[in-house]
Amino acid sequence: MAIRFFDMFAGIGGFRSGLEAVGGFECVGHCEIDKYANQAYNAIYDTEGECFFEDARLIAPNALPDIDLICGGFPCQSFSIAGKRRGFADDARGTLFFEVARLAASKRVAFLLLENVPGLLSHDKGRTFAAILSTLDGLGYDVAWQVLNSKDFGVPNPARECILSDILEENVPAKYFLSQRQMERLLSKSYQGRRDGGSTPPPESLSP
Repeated sequence: MAIRFFDMFAGIGGFRSGLEAVGGFECVGHCEIDKYANQAYNAIYDTEGECFFEDARLIAPNALPDIDLICGGFPCQSFSIAGKRRGFADDARGTLFFEVARLAASKRVAFLLLENVPGLLSHDKGRTFAAILSTLDGLGYDVAWQVLNSKDFGVPNPARECILSDILEENVPAKYFLSQRQMERLLSKSYQGRRDGGSTPPPESLSP
Protein backbone atom coordinates (compact mmCIF):
# COMPACT_ATOMS: atom_id res chain seq x y z
CA MET A 1 0.00 0.00 0.00
CA ALA A 2 1.46 3.34 -1.05
CA ILE A 3 2.23 6.14 1.39
CA ARG A 4 0.00 9.06 0.45
CA PHE A 5 1.74 12.43 0.64
CA PHE A 6 0.94 16.11 0.23
CA ASP A 7 3.67 18.23 -1.40
CA MET A 8 3.85 21.62 0.36
CA PHE A 9 5.92 24.54 -0.97
CA ALA A 10 6.41 22.23 -3.90
CA GLY A 11 8.54 24.38 -6.19
CA ILE A 12 9.11 22.30 -9.29
CA GLY A 13 8.84 19.03 -7.39
CA GLY A 14 12.16 18.17 -5.77
CA PHE A 15 10.56 16.09 -3.03
CA ARG A 16 8.13 14.45 -5.41
CA SER A 17 10.89 13.51 -7.82
CA GLY A 18 12.81 11.76 -5.05
CA LEU A 19 9.81 9.98 -3.57
CA GLU A 20 8.61 8.73 -6.95
CA ALA A 21 12.12 7.52 -7.76
CA VAL A 22 12.16 5.47 -4.53
CA GLY A 23 8.68 4.08 -5.19
CA GLY A 24 5.85 3.27 -2.83
CA PHE A 25 4.57 6.85 -2.58
CA GLU A 26 1.44 8.45 -4.02
CA CYS A 27 1.04 12.22 -4.31
CA VAL A 28 -2.48 13.46 -3.55
CA GLY A 29 -1.81 17.14 -4.24
CA HIS A 30 0.55 20.06 -3.90
CA CYS A 31 0.79 23.68 -2.80
CA GLU A 32 2.85 26.33 -4.59
CA ILE A 33 2.36 30.11 -4.65
CA ASP A 34 4.82 30.90 -7.46
CA LYS A 35 2.87 30.62 -10.71
CA TYR A 36 5.92 29.86 -12.84
CA ALA A 37 7.12 27.10 -10.54
CA ASN A 38 3.61 25.70 -10.55
CA GLN A 39 3.50 25.74 -14.35
CA ALA A 40 6.72 23.73 -14.40
CA TYR A 41 5.38 21.32 -11.76
CA ASN A 42 2.26 20.63 -13.80
CA ALA A 43 4.34 20.14 -16.93
CA ILE A 44 6.68 17.64 -15.23
CA TYR A 45 4.15 15.57 -13.27
CA ASP A 46 0.74 14.11 -14.00
CA THR A 47 -1.39 16.07 -11.53
CA GLU A 48 -4.80 15.21 -12.95
CA GLY A 49 -7.23 14.44 -10.15
CA GLU A 50 -4.93 15.82 -7.46
CA CYS A 51 -5.82 18.75 -5.22
CA PHE A 52 -4.00 22.06 -5.56
CA PHE A 53 -3.64 25.04 -3.24
CA GLU A 54 -1.86 28.27 -4.06
CA ASP A 55 -1.47 29.70 -0.56
CA ALA A 56 -0.56 27.40 2.34
CA ARG A 57 -2.19 29.79 4.80
CA LEU A 58 -5.59 29.27 3.18
CA ILE A 59 -5.65 25.47 3.17
CA ALA A 60 -8.63 24.15 5.10
CA PRO A 61 -7.76 20.77 6.63
CA ASN A 62 -11.09 19.27 5.55
CA ALA A 63 -10.24 20.16 1.95
CA LEU A 64 -7.31 17.75 2.07
CA PRO A 65 -7.77 14.02 1.54
CA ASP A 66 -6.39 11.60 4.11
CA ILE A 67 -2.58 11.63 4.00
CA ASP A 68 0.27 9.80 5.66
CA LEU A 69 3.06 12.27 4.94
CA ILE A 70 3.58 16.00 4.45
CA CYS A 71 6.81 16.93 2.71
CA GLY A 72 8.16 20.34 1.86
CA GLY A 73 10.93 22.86 2.07
CA PHE A 74 9.27 25.74 3.92
CA PRO A 75 10.63 29.13 2.73
CA CYS A 76 14.22 29.67 3.80
CA GLN A 77 14.72 33.38 3.09
CA SER A 78 13.98 34.28 6.69
CA PHE A 79 16.82 32.10 7.98
CA SER A 80 19.43 31.98 5.21
CA ILE A 81 22.72 33.82 5.67
CA ALA A 82 22.15 35.06 2.11
CA GLY A 83 19.09 37.01 3.26
CA LYS A 84 18.20 39.49 6.01
CA ARG A 85 17.42 36.69 8.50
CA ARG A 86 14.32 38.36 9.93
CA GLY A 87 12.97 35.05 11.22
CA PHE A 88 9.51 34.48 12.65
CA ALA A 89 8.90 37.97 13.99
CA ASP A 90 9.63 40.23 11.02
CA ASP A 91 9.19 38.08 7.91
CA ALA A 92 5.86 36.40 7.16
CA ARG A 93 7.63 33.75 5.09
CA GLY A 94 9.37 32.54 8.22
CA THR A 95 6.08 31.67 9.87
CA LEU A 96 5.02 29.27 7.09
CA PHE A 97 6.55 26.39 9.03
CA PHE A 98 3.59 26.72 11.38
CA GLU A 99 1.22 26.05 8.47
CA VAL A 100 2.87 22.64 8.16
CA ALA A 101 2.37 22.12 11.90
CA ARG A 102 -1.26 23.25 11.67
CA LEU A 103 -2.14 20.79 8.92
CA ALA A 104 -0.13 17.99 10.50
CA ALA A 105 -2.03 18.41 13.75
CA SER A 106 -5.43 18.61 12.07
CA LYS A 107 -4.89 15.68 9.72
CA ARG A 108 -2.99 13.62 12.30
CA VAL A 109 -0.26 12.98 9.75
CA ALA A 110 2.06 10.12 10.66
CA PHE A 111 5.20 11.47 8.98
CA LEU A 112 6.79 14.82 8.12
CA LEU A 113 9.73 15.27 5.76
CA LEU A 114 10.99 18.87 5.87
CA GLU A 115 13.97 20.74 4.47
CA ASN A 116 15.60 24.12 4.99
CA VAL A 117 19.00 25.85 4.95
CA PRO A 118 21.90 25.28 7.39
CA GLY A 119 21.42 28.87 8.58
CA LEU A 120 18.25 27.73 10.34
CA LEU A 121 20.39 26.11 13.02
CA SER A 122 22.18 29.32 13.99
CA HIS A 123 19.35 31.80 13.43
CA ASP A 124 18.62 33.89 16.54
CA LYS A 125 21.35 32.01 18.40
CA GLY A 126 19.55 28.70 17.92
CA ARG A 127 16.22 29.83 19.37
CA THR A 128 14.39 29.57 16.04
CA PHE A 129 15.38 25.96 15.51
CA ALA A 130 14.59 25.20 19.13
CA ALA A 131 11.08 26.62 18.63
CA ILE A 132 10.58 24.37 15.60
CA LEU A 133 11.76 21.30 17.48
CA SER A 134 9.57 22.20 20.43
CA THR A 135 6.52 22.59 18.18
CA LEU A 136 7.08 19.22 16.54
CA ASP A 137 7.71 17.59 19.89
CA GLY A 138 4.47 19.07 21.20
CA LEU A 139 2.63 17.45 18.31
CA GLY A 140 4.07 14.08 19.28
CA TYR A 141 6.71 13.71 16.57
CA ASP A 142 10.02 11.97 17.23
CA VAL A 143 12.35 14.33 15.34
CA ALA A 144 15.60 13.36 13.63
CA TRP A 145 17.55 16.00 11.74
CA GLN A 146 20.81 16.19 9.81
CA VAL A 147 22.77 18.70 7.73
CA LEU A 148 23.48 17.26 4.28
CA ASN A 149 25.68 18.52 1.44
CA SER A 150 24.10 18.09 -1.99
CA LYS A 151 27.48 17.45 -3.61
CA ASP A 152 27.67 14.19 -1.69
CA PHE A 153 24.57 12.98 -3.54
CA GLY A 154 25.56 13.73 -7.12
CA VAL A 155 24.27 17.31 -7.35
CA PRO A 156 25.61 18.67 -9.58
CA ASN A 157 26.34 15.59 -11.63
CA PRO A 158 30.03 14.75 -11.05
CA ALA A 159 30.16 12.75 -14.28
CA ARG A 160 30.73 15.98 -16.19
CA GLU A 161 32.40 19.11 -14.86
CA CYS A 162 30.85 22.43 -15.77
CA ILE A 163 33.27 24.70 -17.61
CA LEU A 164 33.00 28.41 -18.39
CA SER A 165 32.06 27.86 -22.04
CA ASP A 166 28.96 25.93 -20.90
CA ILE A 167 27.34 29.06 -19.49
CA LEU A 168 28.73 31.88 -21.64
CA GLU A 169 26.27 33.41 -24.10
CA GLU A 170 27.50 33.98 -27.62
CA ASN A 171 25.29 36.92 -28.61
CA VAL A 172 25.27 39.42 -25.76
CA PRO A 173 23.62 42.86 -26.30
CA ALA A 174 26.04 45.77 -26.47
CA LYS A 175 24.37 47.50 -23.52
CA TYR A 176 26.04 44.96 -21.20
CA PHE A 177 29.53 45.98 -22.27
CA LEU A 178 31.64 48.91 -21.09
CA SER A 179 32.49 51.44 -23.76
CA GLN A 180 36.12 51.94 -24.78
CA ARG A 181 36.17 55.21 -22.85
CA GLN A 182 34.80 53.53 -19.72
CA MET A 183 37.38 50.78 -20.01
CA GLU A 184 40.22 53.26 -20.29
CA ARG A 185 38.99 55.22 -17.28
CA LEU A 186 38.48 52.05 -15.26
CA LEU A 187 41.95 50.74 -15.97
CA SER A 188 43.52 54.14 -15.37
CA LYS A 189 41.77 54.76 -12.05
CA SER A 190 42.28 51.18 -10.91
CA TYR A 191 45.99 51.40 -11.57
CA GLN A 192 46.21 54.80 -9.87
CA GLY A 193 44.26 53.51 -6.86
CA ARG A 194 46.58 50.54 -6.38
CA ARG A 195 49.64 52.75 -6.70
CA ASP A 196 48.29 55.19 -4.12
CA GLY A 197 47.01 52.48 -1.80
CA GLY A 198 43.40 53.37 -2.54
CA SER A 199 40.57 51.32 -3.99
CA THR A 200 38.88 50.96 -7.34
CA PRO A 201 36.19 53.64 -7.84
CA PRO A 202 32.56 52.54 -7.74
CA PRO A 203 30.87 51.84 -11.10
CA GLU A 204 28.72 54.97 -10.96
CA SER A 205 31.84 57.12 -11.18
CA LEU A 206 32.71 55.53 -14.52
CA SER A 207 29.77 56.84 -16.51
CA PRO A 208 30.74 58.42 -19.86
